[in-house]
Amino acid sequence: MKTVGIICEYNPFHLGHQKQIDRIKAEFGDGCAIVCAMSGNFVQRGMPAIIDKSLRAKAAVLSGADLVLELPVTCALSSAEGFAAGGVRILSQMCDTLCFGAETADKDGLLRTAEALLSEGFPPLLREELGTGKSFPAARQAALSRMGMESDFLLQPNDILAVEYCKAILSQNSPMEPFPIHRAGSYHAEAADSENPSATAVRNLMLSSHNWKFCVPKTAREVFQNAPIHSISAGERAILFRLRTMTDDEFEALPYGSEGLWRKLMHESRRGTSLEEILGAVKSKRYTRTRLDRMVMCAFLGITKEMLEERVSYTRVLSFTEKGRAVLKQAKKQGVFLNAGEFTDLPNQRLERHCGDLYGLFCTAGPEPPGIEETRRIFYKSEVWRVE
Repeated sequence: MKTVGIICEYNPFHLGHQKQIDRIKAEFGDGCAIVCAMSGNFVQRGMPAIIDKSLRAKAAVLSGADLVLELPVTCALSSAEGFAAGGVRILSQMCDTLCFGAETADKDGLLRTAEALLSEGFPPLLREELGTGKSFPAARQAALSRMGMESDFLLQPNDILAVEYCKAILSQNSPMEPFPIHRAGSYHAEAADSENPSATAVRNLMLSSHNWKFCVPKTAREVFQNAPIHSISAGERAILFRLRTMTDDEFEALPYGSEGLWRKLMHESRRGTSLEEILGAVKSKRYTRTRLDRMVMCAFLGITKEMLEERVSYTRVLSFTEKGRAVLKQAKKQGVFLNAGEFTDLPNQRLERHCGDLYGLFCTAGPEPPGIEETRRIFYKSEVWRVE
């Protein structure tokens, strides 16, 4: 069976995601299986997902995916490189193709750029460029240019992720073949485009209680209709409490805090009155806002640099179809897969419970009760099975 992987967040699932699934089926036929490695309740921007992971996984399966697996929170809150590496590691166990959207969608060009970034000559050039005070993205582009490489593939957000997917495939010797498709529309567009909506625009509509339904397929619309909405602003005081009560050692242990950035965040956290004020004071042209947002979310969740770098030894299943069940059965021969709500006493599972309890503090309708992780349900076709 042809098996195509997608690394995603579906935050939330919208018409652009439906187009990707439709394109895969048009290319490989309805008999192919589509497997998604999806961020859980915290996403790569360093934010809480707007809608709970179980509902987003359900929407994906109802819209054509066959199996949705959870990308561990330590992968979801990683840099683009760590995010891609985590997704490729999971999907390589069961997929022969990796499909992703990209502004350029030039497979050969993306692979050439990935190979250059993995070459022995790149790191010293990157260090030199970083030494001039450039931000990481700018330094990376400059280093590639010095190698005689085109850097056009690192200008747009989807292209950047596409290159990281290719890097992960190459470095892990993954059996997956890259299959980029053109991603129309603007990734960061705040105004909703009915043809090619951005997740940013759909989230803005949901948070402002405006009509968002024209931006998502009917299958997802019905799932999201009455779903609790989550936002960073709803949990801001909880984050501020955490930042104000952290020790110096806890700040120093944070990911993304190199070059004294952790110390700057610590000082600002002890005098700022809002997240925007704190992050505005810490931000500079050298450090992207997304990096700071991820750093703050890791602080809130208690995730250290060491924890972020640990490899999770299992993959959690969120939803599947009968076809997805067949893929999962085969994959279980070489990996460990746990049902939603199934927990042992492994360290990362304690972290999952902890993050699940804290996610409820971001609900805009008021805090949700703790303990939800243990009540998760796997969605299977039109049935909901409770995990015993």
